[in-house]
Amino acid sequence: MEENKRNTPVAAETVTRERAVMVAVIRDNQEPRQAEEYLDELEFLAETADIECVRRFTQRLPQPSSRIYVGPGKLEEIAEYCKEQEIDVVIFDDELSPSQTRNIEKTMPCRILDRTRLILDIFLSRARTAYAKTQVQLANYEYMLPRLSGLWTHLERQRGGTGTRGGAGEREIETDRRIIRNRIAKLKEELKKIDRQMAVQRSNRGALVRVALVGYTNVGKSTLMNLISKSEVFAENKLFATLDTTVRKVVFDNLPFLLSDTVGFIRKLPTELIESFKSTLDEVREADLLIHVVDISHPQFEDQIAVVKQTLQEIGAGDKPVYLVFNKVDAYTYVEKDADDLTPPTRENISLDELKRSWIARANTPCIFLSALAKTNLEKFRTDLYGMVREIHAGRYPFNNFLY
Repeated sequence: MEENKRNTPVAAETVTRERAVMVAVIRDNQEPRQAEEYLDELEFLAETADIECVRRFTQRLPQPSSRIYVGPGKLEEIAEYCKEQEIDVVIFDDELSPSQTRNIEKTMPCRILDRTRLILDIFLSRARTAYAKTQVQLANYEYMLPRLSGLWTHLERQRGGTGTRGGAGEREIETDRRIIRNRIAKLKEELKKIDRQMAVQRSNRGALVRVALVGYTNVGKSTLMNLISKSEVFAENKLFATLDTTVRKVVFDNLPFLLSDTVGFIRKLPTELIESFKSTLDEVREADLLIHVVDISHPQFEDQIAVVKQTLQEIGAGDKPVYLVFNKVDAYTYVEKDADDLTPPTRENISLDELKRSWIARANTPCIFLSALAKTNLEKFRTDLYGMVREIHAGRYPFNNFLY
């Protein structure tokens, strides 16, 4: 009996999740529906971090307040709700400046997170290899450095000495700044060493054609990778399931090539992470062909395509040949309009066939519609990919074409 009593609280603690509210500003040029879809993504991020979202707060403003992100009345409303409902954390759908963070903390009765901090926490929990861990730690320290003063407000009462400078709190924060700067420098040196090792590994692969899977996070890149390479790359229906670049040698009809799976992109990806992961994305920059995987069932898949294209430009891979793969056709749904409904059709009223005949058909980019999970249209995908790789190989080795 006593043993059961001891075990019961422990079991309850293991299933307890933090409860959160989400906060977003709707800009004047932004549709409320788009803001809701962005909050859907933020909630998915929170779920990935094992946080339960119980309510959303939005406010329309020309731009977020530089002092407290939302208006004073809205901030008081959020704080009062958090106090009444015993909320654990408030998550903001933008990166907060150090001053915004400090000002909001004065009002909030609970912990606050911004979008960048949430993504960094997910990356920290999901990094597996030494390289990924080093990159994420570097991004984390670079995010923390300008925000240290907010972490030491409890030391203000300890300040002493002559005047207002030189007290214990100030000495403590300066010590921490120096420690973090030293760690940043050390991590950058470690990354340089690993970069050199990885460059040697890439050079040792010979002149095989290189193909890289790119796309928004959670679009099915790793599932497609497993099907093509017949390997077991970790795949999960969560954001950022894959952080490390995985490279596999694939052979189609005696034609070998290298296939790499890379970290997924996301809207408002923190600058610190873009910078630290640029070395990981060397596989993308050095690829001969990019397979851009798109979740066709997502209501904002066109926005996701734009985010990926912008990120590819930022890392210097915007001019690579691209094969668009519209994945998850098995999950695509639409609602047919009534005959007497004269309002313009929305995204939900367009069938998959109509979508195929839209801008997708007019774009000068080869594409295919498939389902990696249901294994739909995979044979055509393999045939198309074989033809593209063979064409690149033929241009590189014109005298070896008879082999293929």
